[in-house]
Amino acid sequence: MEFDFITALLTIIVIDLVLAGDNAILIGLAARNLPKPQQKKVILWGSVGAIVIRTIATLAVVYLLAVPGLRLLGGLLLIMIAYKLLVEDKDHSNVKAGNSFWAAIRTVMIADALMGLDNVLAVAGASHGNFLLIILGLVISVPVVMWGSTVILKWIERYPVIITIGAAVLAWTASKMIVAEPFLTGYFTNGFVKYGFELLVIAVVILSGLYKMSSSSKQVAETNPEILVRAK
Repeated sequence: MEFDFITALLTIIVIDLVLAGDNAILIGLAARNLPKPQQKKVILWGSVGAIVIRTIATLAVVYLLAVPGLRLLGGLLLIMIAYKLLVEDKDHSNVKAGNSFWAAIRTVMIADALMGLDNVLAVAGASHGNFLLIILGLVISVPVVMWGSTVILKWIERYPVIITIGAAVLAWTASKMIVAEPFLTGYFTNGFVKYGFELLVIAVVILSGLYKMSSSSKQVAETNPEILVRAK
């Protein structure tokens, strides 16, 4: 039991590091037009508001996941999120800077609510309905959202494998959600089938994501041959 708790907590921490760090960028973008003293207040209160909304949303998702069929749906959505994490570059250019204190805070809260859906679903799935894990996960995400974005982005730029590890963790969480779906449990009573399915989901997500990235890189190189010349 303790091992499962620690494993779930570590999973939530990885999810927060990979997903919440990117959401933190919007706070700086929303506050960039304000004076420095007000920027700090926007970061503080915008983060608090975002965390409150995320707490309510996560608890709501945990409740909804108890409805038959929604664990399967949530797992499939999380597989898509894991795949997109590998192949898509997130664009923050549509986050408008607020020209006043309250406008900036409103922008932070709305943007985080929209961009944080992946984080909410992933944490809800990884917690397995354990509210202590949810609270710990949110407590961990607070400093990540408020202060950790710059450090995390530097880590990701220096060690791109972090994204791959994060996608694998999300895929694993998704597979566990699908396995835990009440009307599918009969298919996974055999440990070999259960863990084999989880490994298969992880492998499919990672390999398909890496293949897509490789294909996109080749396409860009063929379309812009001058890039290859510069690289040489």
